[in-house]
Amino acid sequence: MFRKVHFRLALLCASITCFILVVMSCGYLYISEKSLKDSSFTSFQNEMEDIADILTENHVLTWEQLAKIEDQGTYHIQIADNEVPLLFKHQSSPVRDEIFTAAWSYFETRFAFSSFEDSPVYRMEFDFSSKGRGASDYYGCAIIHERSGGALKIMVLMPLTALRQQIHSQRILFALLTALAAGALFLFAWYFTRKLLLPLEENQRRQTQFVAAASHELRTPLTNVRSYAETIRDTDDIPQDMENNFLDIIISETDRMTRIVQDLLTLSRLDRGDAELVLSRFPFAESIRSVVRSSALNAQQRGHTLTCADLDHLPLIVGDRSRLEQVMMNILGNAIKYTPDRGEILVSISQYAAPDPAGEKGEGLWLDFVCQDNGLGMSQEFLGRIFLPFERANNSTMSKIEGTGLGMSIVKSLIDRMGGRIEVESQEGVGSRF
Repeated sequence: MFRKVHFRLALLCASITCFILVVMSCGYLYISEKSLKDSSFTSFQNEMEDIADILTENHVLTWEQLAKIEDQGTYHIQIADNEVPLLFKHQSSPVRDEIFTAAWSYFETRFAFSSFEDSPVYRMEFDFSSKGRGASDYYGCAIIHERSGGALKIMVLMPLTALRQQIHSQRILFALLTALAAGALFLFAWYFTRKLLLPLEENQRRQTQFVAAASHELRTPLTNVRSYAETIRDTDDIPQDMENNFLDIIISETDRMTRIVQDLLTLSRLDRGDAELVLSRFPFAESIRSVVRSSALNAQQRGHTLTCADLDHLPLIVGDRSRLEQVMMNILGNAIKYTPDRGEILVSISQYAAPDPAGEKGEGLWLDFVCQDNGLGMSQEFLGRIFLPFERANNSTMSKIEGTGLGMSIVKSLIDRMGGRIEVESQEGVGSRF
């Protein structure tokens, strides 16, 4: 499922960014092409103005000047004196004559010519497209020099082939760059959407594992309850002692299921943020002694030495007492459960000034509840997932000890909810320190 979502999300992100890129590229191309055309037309106008100035000032346009202009390969020039064509270098050709005839016809149709009183030279630049043979686009300029004996007409055409090729090459270049950018954008979108979806995918994986583990934990006691209940129902002469033993097992298994369901509900409330904290001021030392007293009988039955350090120096604190005692009870209960008989368990408190944002000692106070044992210990690999739901160490000794694997997950969620922190140090065969 996530593969399809990943592909579609990457494609959507890349499509949106590519659309923006194409729009920007088209806008830039439009501005660039318009600038090229305007620059080319302005250069053409300046050249034509120079020719008109020569005619205005000198009344003479030499053969060398015209040849030099046309030899640059940029312009085609035709001169007619009183409608008689003058050949200054290039010989006339049918295609050339046809183009110039069409240019003069276009000029006379589109522009009305009248003599200027303040200048004997008339000049007009225009866009022109020829048809038929030699069809092409041109910038054209008609220059008419009035004289007493008639008029000198000059038609200058600048083919736009080079400009069109330049624009075409620019479009191809931009198309290639846009395609490369689109590919790069898709790769970036693929990478970043993958990074975005990884937490969601991991969360779904954990949810699936959570449901599978919860189903497994509930199925075992349900199977036992069903088996013993069917045995009692189907056996007529079952001894009373055996029946009572079976009923005790059924009650024990239902209590186990109740604890699992209660732990699941607690985790659910903590995950949703629905677990409200009831804050009050209370003596921390008294709370710790209460937890130790509640666990003392269980520790005594296992032959453990349960020691509690001096707590008289502890101050009053503000917090949720019941939640805090639940955390300490769970940690101490695990120490008793996973420490072999006749082990040693030490409960102590360390305190130090809380640093302020500047990194110096502030007025606040940190209190660390420390529970240390010499029990079975845990591997470094398991420490990385100890706070995940239904996680238990995979070894033959711990698998024989009853537990759901929800306790430490609840502890971590409660501590996070109360703004605290929890750290674990452990070594297999040596013990653990919470």
